[in-house]
Amino acid sequence: MKRIVILVSGRGSNMQAIVSRCRGEGWAAEVVAVLADRAAAAGLAWAAEQGIATAALEFKAFANRDAFDTALAAAIDAHAPDLVVLAGFMRILGADFVRRYEGRMLNIHPSLLPVFPGLHTHRRALEAGCKVAGATVHFVTPELDHGPIVMQSVVPVRAGDDEAALAARVLATEHVIYPLSVRWFVEGELQLEDGIVRHKRGASQLLA
Repeated sequence: MKRIVILVSGRGSNMQAIVSRCRGEGWAAEVVAVLADRAAAAGLAWAAEQGIATAALEFKAFANRDAFDTALAAAIDAHAPDLVVLAGFMRILGADFVRRYEGRMLNIHPSLLPVFPGLHTHRRALEAGCKVAGATVHFVTPELDHGPIVMQSVVPVRAGDDEAALAARVLATEHVIYPLSVRWFVEGELQLEDGIVRHKRGASQLLA
């Protein structure tokens, strides 16, 4: 039974999707803890209602990012996870922290990486006149919003879209590709070689 720890900063809709699919589909895995960098994160309350262990580490309570990273790593390691999942976790993590979980930490980003890393992805896609947008699940590396790509989704950019409309369309696909990517990881279906991730049995890594 694989053990999963999920990090959130807000309501954690992707976390909820992963927990629901894990339980509903009977994965050989369990979300053993949900941690947040804000005690007020709504995702913590939802996870607690599901009987999942929760904890909050307020970033402002620590002297600097290194101190926060050290405490966060200790909180994660207390649950002995096989996989760490970033689900809307809005803190930049230091290189040493990332290397600690190399090859077993996933993130989802609301753009078709490597384009539009960082914030305001939907605004930037609209301003650039993109005809498609989407989301990317990737292994986390020290470089922000980079790392080997596990799966991507593609949605059309429609005439009249604003940021909210495009964000909602992309988020709906995130709730599909992130749980699926996590399931592939815990079932040993992913092969990472030379920076490229492939599904061992050739399943499509694109939702379009």
